[in-house]
Amino acid sequence: MQTVKIYTTGFCPYCVQAKQLLLERGVTELDEVRVDTQPGERQKMMEITGRRTVPQIFIGETHVGGCDDLMALDSRGGLLPLLAGTA
Repeated sequence: MQTVKIYTTGFCPYCVQAKQLLLERGVTELDEVRVDTQPGERQKMMEITGRRTVPQIFIGETHVGGCDDLMALDSRGGLLPLLAGTA
């Protein structure tokens, strides 16, 4: 299973939804970076992704995007292979 890194805030319903989908797909460990409690992390996230909204999700080295991007990837059958490292 690939490592999953997710940039979140404590008050984001899309973050909760994305984490729930990942758990449903077998992800047991998330590297969660809270941009609301860790100063400077939002800036790092923005430099890496070019986006300022959360969640921002990485599976292995692949930037998936936000919650809508994750759900779209799952609906077209791409999430499980990416998580398995076979995509």
